[in-house]
Amino acid sequence: MSDIVIFGGAGFIGAKLKTVYPDAAFPLADIADQATVSKIFDAGKPSIVINAAGKTGRPNVDWCETHKIETLRSNVTGPLVLLEECQKRDIYFVHIGSGCIYDGNGNGAGFTEDDQPNFTGSFYSLTKAMSDKLLAPFPVLQIRLRMPFDDRDGPRNLITKLSKFERVLDVPNSITYIPDFLSALETLVKKRARGIYNVVNTGAISPYEIMERYKKIVDPSHSFSKLTLKELPEVVSAARSNCILSNAKLKREGIRMLSVEEAIERALRAMKLDKH
Repeated sequence: MSDIVIFGGAGFIGAKLKTVYPDAAFPLADIADQATVSKIFDAGKPSIVINAAGKTGRPNVDWCETHKIETLRSNVTGPLVLLEECQKRDIYFVHIGSGCIYDGNGNGAGFTEDDQPNFTGSFYSLTKAMSDKLLAPFPVLQIRLRMPFDDRDGPRNLITKLSKFERVLDVPNSITYIPDFLSALETLVKKRARGIYNVVNTGAISPYEIMERYKKIVDPSHSFSKLTLKELPEVVSAARSNCILSNAKLKREGIRMLSVEEAIERALRAMKLDKH
């Protein structure tokens, strides 16, 4: 029996967690089904549970606008079921959440973990803000990610997604480099940290700037054009969170995150090597 149970192993982030916790149990289960979750915990008796399950929508969060019940069940009901079952058994609970619950730059300094969510433009973000706030009073470690990426081509990797767009948004955002996220998560779990942490790289960068670097480093033939925030409704159904988060709380834990420029550079250099 594994001491760690991770939900969402079939997803993008869950698959990455297998590299850090290869001996963990990765049950394929509906986390909103309380009876099933209870059986998994009673059989495995884990001391750590990590939730990486959730609906982000395919191909994107517009899906959530027309699948509200499925989204609510996965992003709100499920985490609350896991919380209750973990609390009953004194299990350390880690929830992988989202920073896509804000709009803006937090008065220039980036939103902190104490700032109240202010973005309700999409149903996806609304459900992530709900779970964020509902779990906050409990002894849970909540990790907020933003637009995760690494050097592996895949439909959920930010860089891969952006490379498929003809028009790319020119608004600075926080982003999360997956190797940095995994290292930060491992450190926080070892410390049995609790509370909310913005696990984002230092600084901000726009998707358009990322593609400019992609064109320079990976594919000089790549073509794309600039999309302004005003033009965004032309290509999406639901609004998108565009925000900058502060990672000062992580720094106080002694956890260093690369700058967004260095993280993107590393990922793109590795991508270039893979393509050749």
